[in-house]
Amino acid sequence: MRLENKVALVTGGSRSIGRAVAVGLAREGADVAVIYEQHAAEAEGVVGEIERLGRRALAVQCDVANSGQVKRAVEQVVEGLGRIDILMANAGILGRRPFLEIEEELWDRVLDVDLKGPFLVGQAVARQMVKQGTGGSIIFTSSVSATLAAKDLTHYQAAKAGVTMLARGMALELAEFGIRVNCIEPGTFETDMTKPRMSIPELRQQRESRIPLGRLGKPEELVGAVVYLASDEASYTTGTALRVDGAASIW
Repeated sequence: MRLENKVALVTGGSRSIGRAVAVGLAREGADVAVIYEQHAAEAEGVVGEIERLGRRALAVQCDVANSGQVKRAVEQVVEGLGRIDILMANAGILGRRPFLEIEEELWDRVLDVDLKGPFLVGQAVARQMVKQGTGGSIIFTSSVSATLAAKDLTHYQAAKAGVTMLARGMALELAEFGIRVNCIEPGTFETDMTKPRMSIPELRQQRESRIPLGRLGKPEELVGAVVYLASDEASYTTGTALRVDGAASIW
């Protein structure tokens, strides 16, 4: 119970990695706010799982790229659960497209959700943490795509590189308040976002052949990294990116 008496906010918490993390934080003793945009039924299902573990939970709808909605969501979480000690900013989209075919609208939406969203949520939660005066832990979901290029992902890669540097800049400026800021950089995981491509046998085999561990990651395999960064075990860890990718990035 490394997170007992802590309150966590998880964006993109209704499915895949966000769901696994939300439940994983609850297993370690945290009360959890599940932030979602579209999947209300799934979010309520996660709330039910957390409550069955004996922890408090609530689901809050929010477009993380909308500053007004982010402000209201943070207020709802504080009103419902009392405070925020941990932020896992996980919400994100992909939208694969060759560089020469990326429309401005797609570029804007990916950067809005994947980079502006973490900024807005990170800033709003950091302000709440400063107000509370007891520090906190902010964790962003970046990606190996922050430093490794691949075809059809230029817009996504630009956003994730920004997330990794956002974490470092925030870590520098928020250290005086006892707020630690880190990110995880997952490789290819079994998620709703990757399912369409990874359900094509030849594409899956091609991807797995580049991973020394020989398989895609499972959302539950990111939970340990998040719990570590959220807990006092990482009390001297800030401004870092923890890569969880089956060694794909060194192959």
